[in-house]
Amino acid sequence: MIRYLKMGGRAAIVLPDGSLTGDGVKQRIRQEFLEQCNVHTIVRLPNSVFQPYASVATNLLFFTKGEPTKEIWYWEHKLPEGQKSYSKTKPIQKSEFDSLKAWWNNRAENEQAWKVGIDTLKGNGFNLDIKNPFVKEEEVTHTTAELLDLLSESFKKSDELIEELKEGLNAK
Repeated sequence: MIRYLKMGGRAAIVLPDGSLTGDGVKQRIRQEFLEQCNVHTIVRLPNSVFQPYASVATNLLFFTKGEPTKEIWYWEHKLPEGQKSYSKTKPIQKSEFDSLKAWWNNRAENEQAWKVGIDTLKGNGFNLDIKNPFVKEEEVTHTTAELLDLLSESFKKSDELIEELKEGLNAK
C-alpha cells in the first residue's frame, strides 16, 4: 500500500489490534512503516464496531508518506452513554466522531487523547498497541476460597476436555 502512495500522499487504513503487536516479521513491517511514513494518528475503536461480522478491536491509522514518524497521537473512541456495544441494529453513527473532529486541529491530551514519542515505540519493539494511560484498569481481588474455587473449576474443565479427546481418539 505504501508503494502506491506518492511522496506526501496521505492515507488511512483500518487494522485489527493484532496487527499493532507481535515480533519478527510483524515488528519489521511496523518499523519500516514508521520509518517511511508519518503515522500521526491512531483512533482506537471499540470491539463491537464491525459486529456482527467481526468482534475484534480495530484501529484507524492515519499517515503521510515521505517522512518518519516522530510521535503518534492516540484517540480512544468511546461508546455512547448507556450503550454496551455496537450491533447490526445499533451501528456506529457519523455524529459520534464530532468530538474527534473538534480535537483534530486543536490537539491536547485528555481522557480520550494521548501521544507517544517514537523513542518509546522503538523501546517496546515498535508495538503500537498503546493503551489509554488515563484509564485505570480495575484491579480484581479474590479471597483464597474464591481462588481455590476458580482453580478447581479450571481443573474440572480441563479433565472434561481430556475425556472428550480420549473418546474422540477411541472412536477412530
